[in-house]
Amino acid sequence: MKLVELHAQVELHARSLELAAEVVDTVRPDQLDLPTPCAGWPLRRLLAHVVGQHQGFAAAARGAGPDLALWADAPVGDDPAGAFRRTGAELTAAFRGAAAAGRAAVRLPEIRPDAAVPTDLAVGFHLLDTLVHGWDVAAAVGARAPLVAAVDADEALAAALSAVAEAVPAAPENRTPGKAFGPRLEPDARGGRFERALALLGRDPAWRP
Repeated sequence: MKLVELHAQVELHARSLELAAEVVDTVRPDQLDLPTPCAGWPLRRLLAHVVGQHQGFAAAARGAGPDLALWADAPVGDDPAGAFRRTGAELTAAFRGAAAAGRAAVRLPEIRPDAAVPTDLAVGFHLLDTLVHGWDVAAAVGARAPLVAAVDADEALAAALSAVAEAVPAAPENRTPGKAFGPRLEPDARGGRFERALALLGRDPAWRP
C-alpha cells in the first residue's frame, strides 16, 4: 500500500473510533451488567476487551513484539467512556506514527502469532472491530440506529467496513464457538451496508437483549 493510502486509512480509522466513542459516551454505570451480542459477555467485559485491544494494537503499531500480555483486557471501572477515549487517542497517535515512519508491518499475536501483518491490514482489522463492537455496545443499550445511520451515510467508511467483513474467512473452522465471529447470516435485503457487514460476521442486526 502506498504511504498516502495508509495515511488516509488511518484517518478513516480515526473516524470509526469517534463514532464508537460517541456510543460509549452514553453508557451509564448501571448499564455495565447488561447483556451484549457477544454471548456470555456483559457490557463491562466487552468494554474491557475493547480497551485492551486499543492498547494491544497501539503497542503493535509502535513496534512491539508478539507479547500477548500487551493485549490483556483492561478494566474500565465506572468510566468506560474515559477509558475508551484515552486509549483510542493513544491508538490513533500510534497508527499515525507508524504511517509517518513507513512501518510496513506489525505483529498481531492474537491474529497471526508467527508472522507480521501488513500495517494497512492491521488498521483495517481494527476499524472493523471498532465499528462492530461499537454496534454491540449500541445494541446493548438500545441505541443502535444513530451509529448504523452514520456509517451508512459515510461512503468511504461503509466501503472500508464492507471490504474487511467480506474478507474475513467464512469456513466453518473459522466460525466455531469461541472464535471472533459466528457463521454468516443471510443479510436482509432492506438493510444497509453496515447491517450487511454485521450479517457477514455472524451478527444478527435485529438482536435484542
